[in-house]
Amino acid sequence: MPPISVVIITFNEERNIERCLRSVQDVADEIVVLDSLSTDRTGEICEQYQARFIEQPFLGYVEQKNKALEYATYPHVLSLDADEELSDELKKSILGIKNNWQHDGYCFNRLTNYCGTWVKHCGWYPDRKQRLFDKRKGRWSGDTIHERYLLNDGSAPQHISGDLLHYSYDTIDQHLDQIKKFTTIMAQVQFKKGNFPGLSKLVLNPLWCFIRQYILRLGFLDGYHGLVICVLSACANFVKYSKTRELYANQEQSA
Repeated sequence: MPPISVVIITFNEERNIERCLRSVQDVADEIVVLDSLSTDRTGEICEQYQARFIEQPFLGYVEQKNKALEYATYPHVLSLDADEELSDELKKSILGIKNNWQHDGYCFNRLTNYCGTWVKHCGWYPDRKQRLFDKRKGRWSGDTIHERYLLNDGSAPQHISGDLLHYSYDTIDQHLDQIKKFTTIMAQVQFKKGNFPGLSKLVLNPLWCFIRQYILRLGFLDGYHGLVICVLSACANFVKYSKTRELYANQEQSA
């Protein structure tokens, strides 16, 4: 029975972290929290659950998660975000894996709660995540905000039952604040890559984003909140490209 290190990165997560920590008590042999210098009660709450609380200035999502793995005592790791918790079914599956670990990694579906509603469509579910793995067999990779754990060549994850419950936004304002933050980051990535969005992309990509999520991926079945999600996703697409064009315009003006 291999011991499991539960690894979490945090920043001002007093609203979420206790729920996450409580859900892993039965599967964790160690809890490691790598914190980006929180100013709220995150550290105090983690100490109540006997977690190793380590502070580290934020390096970026990929870099921070890879750094957190370095502090895990055991090679078998369950990586979670502070706003996630294990469902009872997923907890049972992980305990079963712990008794019979056979693969380099395991993945499972993530179910997101948006403003009090569980979202089953919009392309948000099933949102398959690989979070249980042997840290010697892979590494976190990806761009600035779209990080994912990649196993080494020749390794494939095994899917297990149960949902990882994700509590995304309590209010639409929180979603809008995140869109503002992430579109700025994504525009900078596009600019650094030299990807200038033409007018056709500025118009057609947001439109296609809405059609894909709301119609093809059945977002309309999620009712009012499904509509909100799909509209805001399309808007975020438009804002990302607009900000990218703005960066090019600023570059030309300063040349």
